[in-house]
Amino acid sequence: MKIAVCVKQVPDSWAEKKMINGFLDREGVDAVLNDLDEYAVEEALRIVEAHGGNGEGGAHTITLISMGPARATDAVRKGLSMGADSAIIITDDALIGSDALGTSKVLAAVIAQQKFDLVLCGTESTDARMSVVPAMLAQRLGWAQLTFAGSVSVTPDTSSVTATRETEAGIDTMKAQFPCVISVIEKINEPRYPSFKGIMAAKKKPMEVYALSAIGLDAQSPWSAVIDATPRPAKAAGIKVVDEGAGSEALLNYLTEKKFV
Repeated sequence: MKIAVCVKQVPDSWAEKKMINGFLDREGVDAVLNDLDEYAVEEALRIVEAHGGNGEGGAHTITLISMGPARATDAVRKGLSMGADSAIIITDDALIGSDALGTSKVLAAVIAQQKFDLVLCGTESTDARMSVVPAMLAQRLGWAQLTFAGSVSVTPDTSSVTATRETEAGIDTMKAQFPCVISVIEKINEPRYPSFKGIMAAKKKPMEVYALSAIGLDAQSPWSAVIDATPRPAKAAGIKVVDEGAGSEALLNYLTEKKFV
């Protein structure tokens, strides 16, 4: 199997984020590998480990694909240290401010060129929270999509994959043939911590950096743009009730006012 995992460099989840001229400030905060993408990397590793392993002597390969600024290499390197074999990064000044439509177009172009069997993604990126790129990739590629998967089982001999998705009505079972796009939820596994050996090995793993021209695409304006952004208002002070015998009544009045009762 030839597996791709789409990953993204994002601002640290704990960092204070702000918009500057319609763009998220990425230079003023620490950049990390998107937390939710780690579950996709881990699931890819588990799939290949169940079928002979990857790396030297393994029958399968895992390639990380990312679109972002030049420093995205630092975040992608973490996925390599977890055990992925190689990485492809598309970085170009013309991509600054790209939206989900533009991102999916670039990623799909690379995936189509490399002829992967499976593409794994996290459900969303923590800087945008849209959950649409996996579906857009499947549409652009003309592949099946198994999204929000809580478990994944792959049978390479028959080029088939089965996934389950938890819904309000129960558990759905989904099946597809290679090639297909799979997005996984954070409950699917527990991502491994990179070992010292893995961190050192990651420094020697191949990482190709492409410009737009290298994948046959021209620069284009984003289909959408942020027109205005307002900082989140400060959290309002809570209501303190001193119980001098009428605390329960004050609580009931508050709940009634807010229509909780």
